[in-house]
Amino acid sequence: MRKVFLILVLALLVVSFVLPGAARSKMGLWDIYENFFVNAKYVDLTHAFTPVQPVWPGFGNAKFEPTKAGADLGDYASKGDVFTYEKHGFIATTYYIPTDQYGTQLDPPAHWDAYYATIDELPATYCVRPLVVVDIHKQCIDNPGYHGSIEDIKAWEEKHGIIPEGAVVMFRSDWGKKWPNPDPGLFPGVHIDALKFLHNERHILFHGHEPLDTDTTPNLEGEYWLMHNGYCQAEGVTNLWMVPEAGALIAIGYAKPKGGAGGYARYIAICPPDWGYGVSVKEAPGAPTKKYDKPLHYDKAKGMRVR
Repeated sequence: MRKVFLILVLALLVVSFVLPGAARSKMGLWDIYENFFVNAKYVDLTHAFTPVQPVWPGFGNAKFEPTKAGADLGDYASKGDVFTYEKHGFIATTYYIPTDQYGTQLDPPAHWDAYYATIDELPATYCVRPLVVVDIHKQCIDNPGYHGSIEDIKAWEEKHGIIPEGAVVMFRSDWGKKWPNPDPGLFPGVHIDALKFLHNERHILFHGHEPLDTDTTPNLEGEYWLMHNGYCQAEGVTNLWMVPEAGALIAIGYAKPKGGAGGYARYIAICPPDWGYGVSVKEAPGAPTKKYDKPLHYDKAKGMRVR
């Protein structure tokens, strides 16, 4: 069913562009949305970032604070006043984030090489791609420092066929289940030979992993090779255990700071309607959003807003 779902979606996409003008305008992409995407199951692969979470010590953690008026606004607010629901009718939050390498992220090659693309220079075609999940979590149980290999990739292909060109390949290690308290000294990675195989032989868009580094080599050889050859990567991904190994799509969204060497990202897996995890548009339409029993408020001890 999962392969059928992906094939039908891609077939309808092709048909919608090759039909004559009148038929195309009648069908279009809205028909694909109504027939497939409304019923698909959506799984969030993203950690919500907080003031205290895993991050490279060289960068440090973020700070969240209630936003204050930056100028004197007369009777409405004085400079330095905290905006509140009671006095101003709204709130806002100020984020001091010491790095763009924070939480679930998309690394553009400019992170390591000044001659390749920054986050804002990536094309809009990054939006939706086939999702491949290479499962290495069993190997990581006995060896927490296990690195995904070419053999793991070929084992996936023996079950599911050749990895589609332009796909996003995620390595499931279940390291993300330990967030925000993983072992900082030992983590699973992806071997450089596997990365070269995926890009040179399968021509994927990018790969992703759950830890915050590509591998445990002293010079981060995998990340070095990727960035110096113009490739991106996803880091800090989670919930890959809730996604099928084949047959799903991935929606890719990220912040777009001009000249950015990293991007705070949100990845959403779009799974077939019969998949056991996630929610459909019908189950969670998103408008209006849920109204909670407890109000949002700033917790000084936690350094962020909570309910």
